Amino acid sequence: MTKSPDAENGAEPAEPTEPTEPAEPTEAAEAAEAAEAAEAAEPAEATESLDPVEPTEAAEPAEPGEPADKAGSGPGWKVMLLTVAGLVVLLGGGYAVAALAAGDRLPRGASIEGIDVGGLVPDAAVAALQSGMSDSAQAPIEVTVGDTTEVYVPAELGLGIDYDASVAQAGGGRSFDPRRVWAWYTGGSDTDAVVTLDEADMTATLADLADEVAQPAVDGAVRFRDGQAVAVAATNGQGLDTAAAADALSAAYLAEDAVTLPVTEVEPDITDDDVAEAMAGFAATATSAPVTLTFGGNPVELSVDEITTAVRMVADDGELVGAVRRPVLVALVDDATGDADEPVDATFRLDKNGDPQVVPAKPGVEYRPLHVRNAFLAAVSSDTDRTAKVRAKVAQPELTTADAKALGVVEEVSTFTTYWPHADYRNTNIGRAAELVDGTLLMPGETFSMNDTVGERTVENGFTDGFIISNGVLVQDLGGGVSQMATTLFNAMFFAGLEDVEHKPHSFYIDRYPVGREATVAWGSLDLRFRNDTKHGVWIRASITPSTVSSSGSVTVTMYSTKTWDITTSESSRYDYTAPTTRTLNTANCYAYTGNSGFTIDVYRYFRRPGQEELKRTETFHTVYTPEDSVVCGSGSDDDA
Repeated sequence: MTKSPDAENGAEPAEPTEPTEPAEPTEAAEAAEAAEAAEAAEPAEATESLDPVEPTEAAEPAEPGEPADKAGSGPGWKVMLLTVAGLVVLLGGGYAVAALAAGDRLPRGASIEGIDVGGLVPDAAVAALQSGMSDSAQAPIEVTVGDTTEVYVPAELGLGIDYDASVAQAGGGRSFDPRRVWAWYTGGSDTDAVVTLDEADMTATLADLADEVAQPAVDGAVRFRDGQAVAVAATNGQGLDTAAAADALSAAYLAEDAVTLPVTEVEPDITDDDVAEAMAGFAATATSAPVTLTFGGNPVELSVDEITTAVRMVADDGELVGAVRRPVLVALVDDATGDADEPVDATFRLDKNGDPQVVPAKPGVEYRPLHVRNAFLAAVSSDTDRTAKVRAKVAQPELTTADAKALGVVEEVSTFTTYWPHADYRNTNIGRAAELVDGTLLMPGETFSMNDTVGERTVENGFTDGFIISNGVLVQDLGGGVSQMATTLFNAMFFAGLEDVEHKPHSFYIDRYPVGREATVAWGSLDLRFRNDTKHGVWIRASITPSTVSSSGSVTVTMYSTKTWDITTSESSRYDYTAPTTRTLNTANCYAYTGNSGFTIDVYRYFRRPGQEELKRTETFHTVYTPEDSVVCGSGSDDDA
């Protein structure tokens, strides 16, 4: 339905044919036409344009279904309802005219950051704000953090101004909000500019500042060394509270030219209280006593010193807990065990006092490191049970630790030293023989063989050429000088009271050896053999001091066991002398020397029980030395010098 042009003069509308209220759309149309006319008018004139629209002049519509001339005669409530509706329409139209008259201009008294923008349309207000804040918006800010001061332009901090939002916040923009219409007509106020934040730029700058002052906190710890646990104190650190710093920088922007950002204390995850608790708990228990791991009945004891190399304490969820250095633990176990198919027999070593001590056997063990780790950690964490069994495949050694202890290798029972003049070949050959003999363990009833122990004298076996006696004269051959070792072994056996099984003196006497108490060997023909006829084991040690151009060399053989005999000796006078001859040999390798007479001698060995005077038996060694002929050169048998 369209509105009559005479509606502004208060003419009554035509009676509706439907039960609707025609006044409402008619008044809305009037408001729209009034708004168009008022838009170009000044604000003061917009107020005057409200006068023609008086609520009292509104026409009362006839009640639907009644003739127009009877509308005033209806019930009173209908009259009241129509009157109120008419007033609402007239008032709504007047408010719309006021709102449209304000348009999108800012309130007359509006300012932003002290810059007057009152009555301006938004675009003009934005331009005025940009011009007025051109300096302050880009003014540098001096930022102090700890001992560091840096100057930043706002853009480096991610700070800026949203001019459009600032104008809108101050009241710019078209709106039918009553508060906005009221503010436009009544004045306005000074508002802050809307500050923008580029979080990426702010975060990057604050990260740099944080690095300048960052001092990381140091966790407390427990260290293990030399059988003890040592507490390491915690240290607080410092850092930048980036969230608070971002707020402080944003607040300082446009308000201050300098800001100090707070440095905060950073507490470590592991405090001194945590350390004290760990020292009183796991650390004290771990270092309280040795731990024994058992592999198929074979114990492996780890001392407290060894334990402190294999344990540690690590941070876990804010506390210190016990842990194991598995490679170290495995190495300790491997030192005490052999490979699965290669068990190691028990043996002996000398302690600092020179007394023999049993070196425990190493069972051949195949195990999983994780099983060892778990068993060890359980034992080392216990105050009461310091033992643990480890699942493993075990091969037993031939000589167990218990068997070695039962052999009675507890003291020195004999020692003997011989000397030789300087010769490089002697240093090599005697040294190699001593190396092969050293550490031999002779079980009760077992017979020692030097040839079996030392092996064939070859270059591959570590020997070199030297002088030997062959067919009564000196010649060069591999292994020359090894008889020095044989003689020293024979005398150590002699004074230990062991049974002589096989020995042969040199063909002619060599004056650096004890007369009648010496022996020579030759691979494949002559051997030195003796039997351990005691009920105890005999451990043989051998070592040399090499000769030099200015000093003699020496070799010493010592035997350790339980003393069975006190051995003394004597010898007869030399008798049955035989004169040497001169032998002239025309060979390429000729060695001339002056010979000596041959003779016979008897040596006696006396057996007494330790500490007793009673002679239990006497043994005689009868030796016949042939003359040592004077020769120029020679070749022959395997008789060794």
